[in-house]
Amino acid sequence: MNTKPTLDELFERRITYPDIDPQARLARLVGLDEQKNRLAKILGLLVNPGGLADWAKKHHPGAQALLDAVLRRPPLVVLAGDIGSGKTELAETIGDAVARQEKIDITLLPLSLSTRGQGRVGEMTQLLSAAFDYTVAEATKLKSASGRSRGAVILLVDEADALAQSREAAQMHHEDRAGVNAVSRGIDRIANAKLPAAVLMCTNRLNALDPAVRRRAADVLCFARPADEQRRFVLSSRLEPIGLGRHHIDALVSATGPQRGGRDYGFTFSDLTQRLLPTIVLDAYPTRAVDGARAVEIARSMVPTPPFRDGDIPR
Repeated sequence: MNTKPTLDELFERRITYPDIDPQARLARLVGLDEQKNRLAKILGLLVNPGGLADWAKKHHPGAQALLDAVLRRPPLVVLAGDIGSGKTELAETIGDAVARQEKIDITLLPLSLSTRGQGRVGEMTQLLSAAFDYTVAEATKLKSASGRSRGAVILLVDEADALAQSREAAQMHHEDRAGVNAVSRGIDRIANAKLPAAVLMCTNRLNALDPAVRRRAADVLCFARPADEQRRFVLSSRLEPIGLGRHHIDALVSATGPQRGGRDYGFTFSDLTQRLLPTIVLDAYPTRAVDGARAVEIARSMVPTPPFRDGDIPR
């Protein structure tokens, strides 16, 4: 049965930027300023090449050969890093910064995880092809002959390693190879038609991505667990306003980092914001105030999310 998937089957939801909610979520992503700025610029050029032409006209007239080299890059950016490092949250909110930067409306299409299918031959390939069909159709409506986009589309593929595993893997199924080919063809279609669209891929396992997909990436942004200064900012910005002192913040920074003689990894951003801070609050609620010493005790007893090792088998 070859019924074309519905939009709801393809995309979990559609998000339009600019919008105040993703703007606020993006602002809460601390310690990722370099990735934010770089990704906003890359996506801006991919979805609205007219902006680069305006910049060159002002600062570097006659630099067409240089512009051609920049604009020939494929419309794909890979965000790679450990679980809980902030890559998916950045991918879901960066469109707001790009929309404001380029002064255009942008639609994000997050590819539903159900696109892995249920094991029926050809199902994943059909879903991926349909997702790119829809992306191309929407972006075509927004293309302008002047080079200045009337809007843009970003296709987000989360857990991309599950959709585009390396063809070199001995256990790779024919269906997986077909899925890789569907992704590669879709990216090429967007590039060849010079559409105001880009593809974001998030992966925990960069080495699992097929070389054919990685070759099509305009850039690969890497995400790591927060260092001491990043954890300090996350913790102090939330806990100092309620009265925790410097010595308690120092102890929390130490407790959430790698431990000498113990684990060689610290907390992820998600561990800090979605596990540790809520646990500290709930421990005190509803009868008493948050206590700094107790907060440190909680942090020391909490086990951070283990790193995703490249040899791990994705579930």
